[in-house]
Amino acid sequence: MAKGFNKGPQMGGGGMMAQLQKMQEQLAEAQAKLAEETVSATAGGGAIKVTMTGDQKCRSVEINPDLLKEADAEMLQDLVLSAVNMALDQSRELQQKMLGPLAGGLPF
Repeated sequence: MAKGFNKGPQMGGGGMMAQLQKMQEQLAEAQAKLAEETVSATAGGGAIKVTMTGDQKCRSVEINPDLLKEADAEMLQDLVLSAVNMALDQSRELQQKMLGPLAGGLPF
């Protein structure tokens, strides 16, 4: 076996590991921030309000008591569903804005 057969030139592997570790730390920081950030969506002219975190956890659902006097169950369900879906969309947009640059476009 020739001297230095398996040694080869260093390809910067240590630097790459450090860079990956730094990216992992940045990603963890961004995810922690997302858990604290909130978005809100309303439906029915503000009669229903849903607040969600950037990591898609529903924080609150607020229903204006006046709506309960006028709404039937089906209308109320539609309004809540609409507000939840809008809040989810906003939360995903926030997530993409905060994590997209770190993940290089990987889906979450």
